Amino acid sequence: MTAPTYIIGHRNPDADAICSAIAYAAFKEATGEKNFAPARCGNSNARIDAILRRFDVPLPTFLGDVTPRIRDIMRTDVHKIEMGATCYDALELIDRFDVRSVPVVEDGDKVAGLISIFNLGEFFIPKPDQPRKMRHVHTSISHIIRALEAKVLNSVEPDRVEDLFVRVGAMDIRSFGKWTTTEGTKPEESIIVVGDRYDIQQKAVGIGARLLVITGDLEIDEEVIEGAKQKGITLIVSRFDSATTSWIIRTATQVDPMVQKDIVTFSPEEKLASVRRKVANNNSPIFFATDEDNRLVGIFSKTDLLTPASRNLILVDHNELDQAVPGAAEVNIIEIVDHHRLGNAQTNQPIFFRNEIIGSTSSIIAEMFRARGIDPEPSIAGVMAAGLISDTLNLRSPTTTERDVELLPWLTQKAGIEISELADLIFKSGSVILSSSPDDVIQGDCKEYSEGDVKYTVSQIEELGFDNFWKHSDELEQALEKHRSNSGLAFACLLVTDVNSQNSLFLVQGMEEFIDNISYPNVLNHAQIFDMQNVVSRKKQVIPFITSVFDSMGVGSGG
Repeated sequence: MTAPTYIIGHRNPDADAICSAIAYAAFKEATGEKNFAPARCGNSNARIDAILRRFDVPLPTFLGDVTPRIRDIMRTDVHKIEMGATCYDALELIDRFDVRSVPVVEDGDKVAGLISIFNLGEFFIPKPDQPRKMRHVHTSISHIIRALEAKVLNSVEPDRVEDLFVRVGAMDIRSFGKWTTTEGTKPEESIIVVGDRYDIQQKAVGIGARLLVITGDLEIDEEVIEGAKQKGITLIVSRFDSATTSWIIRTATQVDPMVQKDIVTFSPEEKLASVRRKVANNNSPIFFATDEDNRLVGIFSKTDLLTPASRNLILVDHNELDQAVPGAAEVNIIEIVDHHRLGNAQTNQPIFFRNEIIGSTSSIIAEMFRARGIDPEPSIAGVMAAGLISDTLNLRSPTTTERDVELLPWLTQKAGIEISELADLIFKSGSVILSSSPDDVIQGDCKEYSEGDVKYTVSQIEELGFDNFWKHSDELEQALEKHRSNSGLAFACLLVTDVNSQNSLFLVQGMEEFIDNISYPNVLNHAQIFDMQNVVSRKKQVIPFITSVFDSMGVGSGG
């Protein structure tokens, strides 16, 4: 089955990112579009869990990285042969499946090498100056019988692998057998291929040939059959003529000496960009994907590496690649639905892009339901209402629009829940500070931005009052600095919003010049914590404020 198109929010998702992904997947299903699935690229939290639990909706699939990897392009229905197989086996696969090369394995699918049409060509091309080599076959009688689909009249040690030499009995009886002295080939290592020449058949039996092959599906005298049995000579009948029979016998040679063992293997998890560089100057017809025990799990070619990315994504609640799931820039972004500023998402082709001045992405999805005259399922309506309430702080954020105000009662009515009940569930679902480690508080809802060459992040949490923050402010300050240092940022911020008072505390670590230019008052002599009265929106209030600080510092605007 084709992989679904994943609908996914930003890294470290908040409630709206999760809720809008779920709702948009439901909208696609309701409008008859198939194979869409919600996803997330970060951990859940107490608020998200409470919302999904209330409406009995599962947490979306986790996608930590969508960077194209070998596993995305490799072929797993591999046609392979074992060491000890024959040229006949390899040629059969090459012909049947129209391939140039066949993997060779041993000891339970462990990669041994490959055999290609070029390796086989070197073996079968005539070598007039080496007549003995042209006749040589390293195989077993069983392999020859199978290649010829021969009728067996007498069989002696058919599974013994040995060196044999092919001779066509086309000469006069007086000349037959002289090769034993001219070429040094012993009768007991000779394969005699002959038609209905009774004299040659008898002579072959008489000298003790290893294998006598009668061609053309001809009848054989009982005397010859009895003689072969008495002398311990294998006797078979081929339906082909003598020339064809001789060639097919050579295909029964085991491939082992021809196997190309200087091969390149990769983990299925290796990124395609890295693999392309590594194989750029390698002319191997195929490459191998193996597990940790060197077992073959797939194959691919250079052509496969040029295949366009097959994974499709729809981005919701963001449009900046810095905030997207890792690898998003290397796959197909086919739609974006968002309510934030325009970022740097680039696509290979025109796409559906809906960007609205509205309080939440869930609000946009709700409007799409209404515009199509589709009533969402109660659970989906509840999820959209929760995303709207969470992102607008129950319609009290400055990002709230009249459209949000109109949509919320419609959604809660469809969900069968009161607005106040849902708001209480969301904002009393547990303190992020008390339920998470300091590192998780910082990284839980963290977005990266840039101004010119300066990169920074702003994390946001919502609390009922600031008591929990002050009890853990030292640990949070240390976690914020660790995050800044580990991420190579100029500075990092944490916005702690009191849902009740609609005020925020702003904690900053890093770039001293930026901190010195912040115009909000410090709190209780904390040089890096600022009191932001009536500030609750990261998008509409904090980011514009940071941009204005950079303008005053003469830093060029970016990202």
